[in-house]
Amino acid sequence: MSNFVAPTDSATPPVQLTRQGTICESIETLALLRLQFQQQHYFRLPHLIEPALLDVVQKQIDHGEFYERVHTRIDSNKELCLRENAASAALLFLINDEKFFEIIQQLTACETIRCFDGRIYRANPGNGHHDSWHNDIGDDRLVGMSINLSREEYSGGVLQLRERESGETVSEIENVRAGDAVVFRLARSLQHRISEVTGEAPKTAFAGWFKAQPHFSQLLKQPRS
Repeated sequence: MSNFVAPTDSATPPVQLTRQGTICESIETLALLRLQFQQQHYFRLPHLIEPALLDVVQKQIDHGEFYERVHTRIDSNKELCLRENAASAALLFLINDEKFFEIIQQLTACETIRCFDGRIYRANPGNGHHDSWHNDIGDDRLVGMSINLSREEYSGGVLQLRERESGETVSEIENVRAGDAVVFRLARSLQHRISEVTGEAPKTAFAGWFKAQPHFSQLLKQPRS
């Protein structure tokens, strides 16, 4: 694994999604994040979701309905998925912001982003909720992102990245705080997975992909679960 030392958190988040839109204040930190992505294939955005907005989203999740979901075309996996409600709608509108897209493009050197598509999922300890190794390539996906929405600190649920050919693990992203995001590379040469959650607290996250197509306006017209 790379010996890159990630930038430490500061009082001001380098990027934050707020009611007023995307705020980006620290150019120096962004340069370090770009370097980390080049070397470790991921970076973390601390406090990406404004705390007041995070509280609103978490309250909407508390009133939502989850159903068990298994993703096709990858090996053994299982999670609880939140049916579309105000929480997922708010996050989609926050993230699908042109300024935020430009920042992600600069940090990852990906193609032009036209939308972000994702879902809120939950992994309960002891229920076998996990993801197997896969790469998410296809369907115009460019870069992956997961935002921690958990109310309590959970154990396990680690995002791991490995080289497909050698099977060597190149990065392991441990538990992040509520409101923090992890942006990670999608490539045919890489695979990722989520380990099972242990302990007592569940993991709740909003996960998905920055995509080259469709435009967000078209994404809204597509049927959603």
